[in-house]
This record gives sequence, C-alpha cells and structure tokens, in this order.
Amino acid sequence: MLPQFEKKEIRTERLSVSYLEAGDKEKEPLVLIHGNTSSNLFFTPTIEALKDRFHIYAPDLRGYGHTEKLPIDATQGMKNWSEDIRSFMEALSIEKPHIIGWSMGGGVAMQYTMDYPQDVKSLGLINPLSPYGFSGTKGVDGEVNHASHAGTGGGLVNKAFVESLRNKDVSADNPASAPNVLKGLFASDYELSEEMKDLFVQSMFLMEIGDEFYPGDATPAPEWPFLGPGTKGVGNTMSPKYVNLTGITQISPKPPVIWFRGTQDKIVSDTSFSDVGFLGQLGVIPGWPGAEIYPPQPMVTQTRSVFEKYAEKGGIFKEAVFEKSGHSPQIEEPEKFVKEYEDFLSSI
Repeated sequence: MLPQFEKKEIRTERLSVSYLEAGDKEKEPLVLIHGNTSSNLFFTPTIEALKDRFHIYAPDLRGYGHTEKLPIDATQGMKNWSEDIRSFMEALSIEKPHIIGWSMGGGVAMQYTMDYPQDVKSLGLINPLSPYGFSGTKGVDGEVNHASHAGTGGGLVNKAFVESLRNKDVSADNPASAPNVLKGLFASDYELSEEMKDLFVQSMFLMEIGDEFYPGDATPAPEWPFLGPGTKGVGNTMSPKYVNLTGITQISPKPPVIWFRGTQDKIVSDTSFSDVGFLGQLGVIPGWPGAEIYPPQPMVTQTRSVFEKYAEKGGIFKEAVFEKSGHSPQIEEPEKFVKEYEDFLSSI
C-alpha cells in the first residue's frame, strides 16, 4: 500500500507552493528537492522511511506537480528554483534544515547552499547534476566545448518524449512513453510495483510542457549538433551557459556533504544516454565531430573532483556508492540509503 500524505499549499513572496509534510515538528527539519520530470511524489518512500527522525518538507518545484506554473527564466540557471525554495522556507519559518536534492534538484540544492551556506545544516546529493551543467563540457575541470554552447539546452531533449508527456501516453509499445522512460531511472533488474509506477507516471504528467517550461526553447548554433540553448525553460537552465556550481568549494561555512551515487545510472553518468557527446559517439546523433572536439561529458568524474576540492578546503565530504541502483538509490535500495544517511549524520 502506498504511503498517505496530506498535500498542502502555501503562498510565498514568489509563488504558491504545493508540498508534502510529515514528522514531528520538534524534530530537525529536512527539505527534499525533487528532480526533472518528476514531483515531490517521487519522495514518498523516502518520507515514509525518515519521518520518525525528521520534520520533513517536500515541495514541488516551479513548473512541476501542483506548484504554481510560473515561467522559468533559464538565464538564472538554478536560481529560479533556489530562490523559490528560499521563499518557501521563509514562509514556513524553516530554520537551518538538512537538505537533500535529487538529480536536477541536486543542482538546486547546491545553488541554495552556495547562496545561503550558513542556513544549511547538511547537504545530501542523489545522483546530482554535474556542477558544470548538463552536456557541452569536457574533462575533469569542465572545459566548454564551444563558446556557442552547441549541444546543450531545451532543443536537444527527445521530442518524442515531450509529445508523449503532452499526450499522457502510457502505451507499452512506444519507447518514449512515460512508463518506458521511467524504467530508465532504475537499474535494469529493479522491479517497481504497479501501484508505485502509476503514482510516478501520473506525477510526470503534472509537469508543464512548453517553451517556458519543459523542455524550453532553442537557438541555432554554428557547430555540431547545430542547436544551442535558448533563454527559457527547464532544459536551458542546465546548460553550462547559465549554470556553474563550482563556487560551492569557496563557501564558508561549509555544510557536510554526502553524495549518494547509483553506479548503474544512465542519466547522470560519464556515459549518459541523455548527453549529446555520448549519443554522438554511439552514432545516435549523426555527424559527431569526434572525442577531441565533443567527447561524452564525464559528469561523475567532474562532480567527484569538485567535492574533493571541497574537502581539501576544509569541508566534510562522503561518497556513498550503490552498486544495485540506477538514478534513484533512495527508491531502489531504501534500507541502505537510510543507513548511509543516518550513519553520515551521526559521524559529523
């Protein structure tokens, strides 16, 4: 049986936010930030597992779930969402929470921590966005492939998947349908209950579709694959043209950081099936100019390097590896996830 939570809503200074809340108000606050193509409902198993230890808040981000569907200004990178989270915390008087961000939500959590380090008790990152953004960079230090940022942004999102979301397609024979794409979040041998799968698919359908939301707009680029980022919508927020989170190594104070990493992740990976460089290498996108010009982005390697520097500069950092998980270790290996998290918090 699925966990049951009351959906709440609060008007902040920026927008109306829908959120889930659970746990004892006398316990430490924990804020959970979901990722792309999802909503706070993806955190329901995590809330159930942690609600006895924390007072938990799980908001829907702008453009997702039941939160107000205001346009997303991609030129701010993660800041649209991180400032929304700030206004959410202020509206509910949430003081110095632990924060966990998943996937794109990890990028939001990093941005929030960069801007308000004194107000974060600890930072958890579940298969997070690389600090150098998504696609378009190479090497451990995130060198930009092209000044035009070709190959990044909303124009590179799978159009068949966007249409399947728009049409609420659940057909088994369409590889781009929401249920089939959902499988890519998990390791190949992971079995999701029908009840949970239906919940997650319906959650995906709550996402707003369009140029100002998902996937965003695009502009022509002079280099392969001849599309670059526009200025609106989700896909463009993650372009290295607009987001760089490496400044987290410079913040003071430095909240303790734990990185939960599923080794079978196909989305945030050094060989990501959503990365233009890797898809070019595989021949999926024709005309690839080769590894010297446009290699696969080493997302995991980049993330590790940034947080090793974070530790070198005095921060606490732990990488927790989940060999049986894909993009969602909090769902795929929940008992290990809870133990790793609680052990980490006990050690700091």
